[in-house]
Amino acid sequence: MDTPILDFVRNYAAANAVRMHMPGHKGKGAPEAAIDITEIAGADDLFHASGIIGQSEQNASKIFGCDTYYSTEGSSLAIRAMLYLCRAASKTEKPWILAARNVHKTFISACVLLGLDAEWITPGNDSLISQNITDSDVAKALADAAEKRDGLPCCVYLTSPDYTGHIQPVREIAKVCHAHGIPLLIDNAHGAYLKFLDPSLHPIDLGADMCCDSAHKTLPALTGAAYLHVKSDLIPAAKEDVKTALSLFASTSPSWLILQSLDRLNPLLETKFKDDLKTTADLVSSARKALVDGGFSLLGEEPLKITISTKEKGYTGDEFAQYLRENETPIEVEFSDPDQIVLMVSPNNTKEEIETVTEAILNIPQKDGFAAASAASEETSVSSINRPPRATLPERVMSMREAALSPWETVSIDEAKGRIAHLTDCSCPPAIPVVICGEMITENEIALLRYYGYDSCRVVR
Repeated sequence: MDTPILDFVRNYAAANAVRMHMPGHKGKGAPEAAIDITEIAGADDLFHASGIIGQSEQNASKIFGCDTYYSTEGSSLAIRAMLYLCRAASKTEKPWILAARNVHKTFISACVLLGLDAEWITPGNDSLISQNITDSDVAKALADAAEKRDGLPCCVYLTSPDYTGHIQPVREIAKVCHAHGIPLLIDNAHGAYLKFLDPSLHPIDLGADMCCDSAHKTLPALTGAAYLHVKSDLIPAAKEDVKTALSLFASTSPSWLILQSLDRLNPLLETKFKDDLKTTADLVSSARKALVDGGFSLLGEEPLKITISTKEKGYTGDEFAQYLRENETPIEVEFSDPDQIVLMVSPNNTKEEIETVTEAILNIPQKDGFAAASAASEETSVSSINRPPRATLPERVMSMREAALSPWETVSIDEAKGRIAHLTDCSCPPAIPVVICGEMITENEIALLRYYGYDSCRVVR
């Protein structure tokens, strides 16, 4: 498979032309500057792609078996574009979304920008990390929410895999959605590689109408490299309007380093990546078995992710992560919190690295008394040895858009009771937001925020 973007840029750099165009570095200085260009003659335009970028996207489309478009601004850009397309296709006066609550904060900001509200699928579990959504949960939520909203949502939106590696039953949920004529959107940011398993677990292959992949998370691509995949008859204008949707939220100066990274991936994905992935997935499977045999509790079933519940071994996740950083060979985890650590593996990790990590974890000594105290505690107050307080669905008293665009102030957690949440600026996890803009903050949300280390929050003034 050819690499039209990469070839063009290399040829241009080799020609040593006098650069009377952007960027200001003029190809000089850092090594990567020579191949960092802009939309010069022959270079194509990402949002009106008819040349080398269009050719490269066609290559990616053949690999993924659907219409595939590049993003140099991560899955965040693709999420905004997906929601815009569904909103634009809706025939209702006030379009809304039915979504599992473990959404990335980009989903919230996109709803605010687009004037969308969400009804939440509540499967009954009270975890702030992962949700186990079934097709029955979606069917019930559709029935309940449609009656409440007097109509159907413009889409159903799920995150799969989630941050801890749980994969939703996308095929079964897609059937429920399609029986109602509703498109299914999947935030597959953590699962680009799922396409290359045998059989494929990629959402598009399981029936999703649109999904985003963060290529940089699990494929050998530069940070910011992502895809938007479209394969749907339920959003008629999506294929014609997808570039418009992307450009609506994107910079007019996409990174040509990231575009080359995506272009470079295509021959790899077409040839050896599938075999490399199988080898790595087998190594991770062996590592997971060794950890379970060693007494560790693991979460999720994603083939390239290892999520360890650390409190059974007497540690908070943050303590466990620090222990690994101080290993003879330092190990940096993807994420840690009071309860767990998340390790992300890719085929670019060697067999030796995976074995080193497994051995280091198995050699961490058990702490006595910690797990017993955690299990025995019935107190509502939060301490370092307790589990998080039970999560509940806060009451919505204002639309997300109205709350987010209202004047705000920062108050201490102790002063937040009874206030309406404004947009939060916390990082992605906990995977399920404790409270979302427009919701009332109660003692329960205060306890949860405190548990995860927050001592202040933004509220509507």
